[in-house]
Amino acid sequence: MLVAAAVCPAPPLLVPEVAAGAAAELDGARTACSDALAVLAASRPDVLVVVGSCDDADHQGPYPQGSRGSFHGFGVDAEVRLGEGEEGPRLLPAPLAVGAWLLGRARWGAAPVEGLAVADSLEAARCLETGRELAAADERVALLVMGDGSACRTLKAPGYLDERAAAFDTAAGRALGSADTDALAALDPVLAAELQAAGRAPWQVLAGAAEGAGLGGRLLYEDAPYGVGYFVAAWS
Repeated sequence: MLVAAAVCPAPPLLVPEVAAGAAAELDGARTACSDALAVLAASRPDVLVVVGSCDDADHQGPYPQGSRGSFHGFGVDAEVRLGEGEEGPRLLPAPLAVGAWLLGRARWGAAPVEGLAVADSLEAARCLETGRELAAADERVALLVMGDGSACRTLKAPGYLDERAAAFDTAAGRALGSADTDALAALDPVLAAELQAAGRAPWQVLAGAAEGAGLGGRLLYEDAPYGVGYFVAAWS
């Protein structure tokens, strides 16, 4: 069953080498992520699964412990690994690579680590079922859920300004902060796609995993730097 979860934003900009001169702008988010990971460690899980989404079918699916990722595509000669183990056959997609970087920064050693990348467009019902399957895989499961809110909060945002974005992010932040699985499950996949909210599918996986677990939530960070909604939450 699910015993704890951490929700973190997934931009490679969290990695200071990628952000370069702008690294300090996300110091608050990094600190909140560290606090959320501490909640995971304190839950004494048997396994930690890092969940993210991507639109490349070749990079979807499970990733074993030891899988490698890199930020070469962002102009940085930096590599990460998803825990200890033999290197897997595929490179981690960016959200899982950022998750691996966060775990490395925290010197994670509380439990074995696995990864799962789901499709950005995965239907809500399938997201929920995937979450239930993850929670049933071991006695004490923890999730590190990587994903962003809308990318349409300002004129300079990646998706330009969309007046629906603020309301979407407000609803998502409220649900993440209160561990409201019903509200997460009800997020509209079509609207999320239009707002380029890459966290929708991973959050709904979390909603499925947390069904009946009785977890409470805390929102540790909420902001929209660069016009993108970023959230950090801890469930325990």
